[in-house]
Amino acid sequence: MTGSAVDSVVAAAAEVASEWAAAPRSRASALTAVAAALEEHREELVGLADAEAHLGPVRLNGELTRTTFQLKLFAELVAEGRYLDVRIDRPVPDWPSGPRPDLRRYRTALGPVLVFAASNFPFAFSVAGGDTASAWAAGCPVVVKAHPGHPRLSRRTAEVITTALQDAGAPDGVFALIEGEDAGVEALRHPRLAAAAFTGSQRGGLALAKIAAERPVPIPFYGELGSVNPVVVTPAAAKARTDEIADGYTGSVTQGAGQFCTNPGLAFLPADGDLLDAIARRMDAASAAPMLNDRIAGGFADSSAALAGRPGARAVVWPDDPTAPRLLAMDLAAFTADVEAASEECFGPLGLAVLYERIEDVADALAALPGQLTASLHAEAKEAASLGALTAALADRAGRVLWNQWPTGVSVTHAMQHGGPFPATVGPASTSVGTAAVERFLRPVAYQNCPQELLPPPLRDDNPWNVPQTIT
Repeated sequence: MTGSAVDSVVAAAAEVASEWAAAPRSRASALTAVAAALEEHREELVGLADAEAHLGPVRLNGELTRTTFQLKLFAELVAEGRYLDVRIDRPVPDWPSGPRPDLRRYRTALGPVLVFAASNFPFAFSVAGGDTASAWAAGCPVVVKAHPGHPRLSRRTAEVITTALQDAGAPDGVFALIEGEDAGVEALRHPRLAAAAFTGSQRGGLALAKIAAERPVPIPFYGELGSVNPVVVTPAAAKARTDEIADGYTGSVTQGAGQFCTNPGLAFLPADGDLLDAIARRMDAASAAPMLNDRIAGGFADSSAALAGRPGARAVVWPDDPTAPRLLAMDLAAFTADVEAASEECFGPLGLAVLYERIEDVADALAALPGQLTASLHAEAKEAASLGALTAALADRAGRVLWNQWPTGVSVTHAMQHGGPFPATVGPASTSVGTAAVERFLRPVAYQNCPQELLPPPLRDDNPWNVPQTIT
């Protein structure tokens, strides 16, 4: 795609940004229409996705269901209007800090958003995925940079979306697809772009974040970059639920060939007991699954070999097939001495078991970890009162803390947090999953003592959009 073509796409998005932001009912209808169109073409789209991403029809059908559901959930959010966070302060002459004027504050759309599609979720984090849905919900036109791992699916999905938007009466320019690394960079540098979202590797995400920050006018860049998602198992839980935990951990590590950003690649296990052996038996019996592409498969082979070569690491399960599940182990002292390298993400079905003698020592190791998307604690109910410090250490390092559950399921809800301290994400204050994801693409504006005629509809006394207003 040429620079002039990219310029035309972003310029078209900018031209309709105000119109799109000012039409919440139309946006809600358009989101619902896109969801319905994807459902209508389910069989065709799943077939294309499976041919390119090798994830299987069961997984892909579930992912497409998730994608259409989140589009409809964001449509409900737009229709309800609470995301605008309307606050109205009536004048108060004797306000303690001085006379209070009439102040009215809400959140408005940033403008055109560039979405970099991900490789491992060809529906949910791709052309019609959560970033696109949340940006549309905020009132922002979207330009999607397709991932090269599934080009035919991306193009066909874009065609389905475009037709659905046209049929719903959405203005031209609220959606476009571009392809190619150069086109993505060109769009990111475009002066009329307002924000960007990315899911992918740390190296790629940081390179793009640097471009966004070094523009003449920097823009928000929301990057999800990777995570090893530590799991801590207490001695009591390991003894009481050995088989259950071994089954759960193995299933989570190997799900989707380990190609999840929430893959629990790091597990702190008691050195005594049978848990490590139980996990090893299950990992050894697990079959290799096709990876997304040869580049990712090669990266998994290289990164797992590098991790296996770290001081104190030993191979517990290491099959000849370079894409089959693998399990390494090291003691807590060796891990702590090499924490920077030992805690790097290995994108694929690999688990590193860190064996500890005393659960009290694990909190210090957690404090040394880089930021994570998730952290999980497996313990017995009777232990809960004594695990406050450990839970706090997990929460300090992660955006989501789980109790006796596995992190590979990321539910699309109002309270979901899918983000965390760097380098899990570029910034810890946002989420890319759930309805709170809309907040990334909004900015607050306050109007002081303005006539009703000059106020945006959500701030007016007659409230023509019928949105919730907090009035004091």
